[in-house]
Amino acid sequence: MRIFTASLATETNTFSPMFTDLDSFRSSFYARPGEHPPTPTLCSAPLIACREQATAQGFTLIEGSCSWAEPGGLVNRACYEYLRDEILQQLTAALPVDAVVLGLHGAMVAQGYDDCEGDLLSRIRALVGPDTVIAAELDPHSHLTRKRCEMADLLIAFKEFPHLDFMERARELVQLTLAAVRGNIKPCMSRFDCRMIDVLPTSNEPMKSFLARIRLLEQQPGVLSISVIHGFMAGDVPEMGSQLLVITDNDPSLSQQLAKQLGMELFAMRGKSMPEMLSVEEGVRRLQTKNNGPVVLADVWDNPGGGVAGDGTLILREVIRQQLQGIAFGTIWDPMAVQLCFAAGEGAEIPLRFGGKSCATAGEPVDKIVAIKALRASAWQQFGGSEVPMGACAWIQFDGIDVILNSNRCQSFDPSLFRALGIVPEQCRGLVVKSTNHFYQGFAAIASEVLYLDAKAPYPSDPRRNQYRKLTRAIWPIVEQPHLQHHESKRGISPC
Repeated sequence: MRIFTASLATETNTFSPMFTDLDSFRSSFYARPGEHPPTPTLCSAPLIACREQATAQGFTLIEGSCSWAEPGGLVNRACYEYLRDEILQQLTAALPVDAVVLGLHGAMVAQGYDDCEGDLLSRIRALVGPDTVIAAELDPHSHLTRKRCEMADLLIAFKEFPHLDFMERARELVQLTLAAVRGNIKPCMSRFDCRMIDVLPTSNEPMKSFLARIRLLEQQPGVLSISVIHGFMAGDVPEMGSQLLVITDNDPSLSQQLAKQLGMELFAMRGKSMPEMLSVEEGVRRLQTKNNGPVVLADVWDNPGGGVAGDGTLILREVIRQQLQGIAFGTIWDPMAVQLCFAAGEGAEIPLRFGGKSCATAGEPVDKIVAIKALRASAWQQFGGSEVPMGACAWIQFDGIDVILNSNRCQSFDPSLFRALGIVPEQCRGLVVKSTNHFYQGFAAIASEVLYLDAKAPYPSDPRRNQYRKLTRAIWPIVEQPHLQHHESKRGISPC
């Protein structure tokens, strides 16, 4: 048995000014064949799972390139075609193969390509023919297009948000791929268009119980896998939105029935999954009365994991206005300010302007006399067994406030981001992080309370106000009852 594996992934916020090029991939993660480390990245987990099974089951594994860029704006066309064609050339050289196993994201958009994953999968199918098994792992914040469903045999998305199960899902994908190659199963995929877009954290109810029920359904005979595609509201593409994907063993009727049933159950939960969202002023005010361990404030909509810059100052300015001390911010993206700190040196005290550079809605830059407490030429944080590069970082301090400035855009995953610079997060009164929910698992363990703040910028967080140009069908909350406008309900179910 011969299996080819590779990965190409990023999440594209088509409204973001942070365009994505080759340097974006190289600064986040780029490994040519044989260069991938033993630890996975979020979207290259299938390669590690393939390595495990190649050793255990004795098949030949051919590794292609693996690339990941921090979520941002549109991918440069030449960049996408270069990385895509590199993988296609490697696959051509590896032929014949019995299976192709890919790590993708599902929300990658390049100039001229609304569906990068569908484009890549269709070119792979043309190379390997109809009998080779094509399998891919997806992020649930993706767009499940008809093309990629038609081109692949197996598509499995992470179940959890935060995505701490990415390695578990990769192992599931590889096991099903091997079973399909051997003829032990015949995957049958069906998807259901929920006609909605929402934020669906699985650490909270009702999604927590919904996932538990899905796991029970996967124990039924003939059900191979069930994925909830949350969708990605910052991607202006025709098939944006939440969907249910069900894979059965050669049972199209069961896969269609389950996809529709679960899809309508998810639609019934719309608008109920996000925790309480506080205004910036109210969230910071609550810190005034807390003294029993760090309160974690999540800056939900200035999250680099959603493709924005992560240099917003709205919460910082409110902390300064309310004259709070003992608050640590991790992080504010500002490569220029980091460079100035390195030039001045550790221990220096300098006038510094930082933050608020990327767009008008992120807040004004902050001007302060700051003490440079620590510098790191290369800092890292942890996330679910993977290491996330923060690039060169500077810890600055002023007015009893600590701020980590970073040069690689990345969201806040874990308290290790503070420890990397020498800040002890447990000793802080408050911790401000830029993340929607990936931070939760790591920070909830040390927090006295977790608060979600809605600064209303700069992420395009309200579909009713987002200026979509390519979305062509009715979805909630833009339309209150989109299924009523979709008269033939059967058309919502698509056998893949």
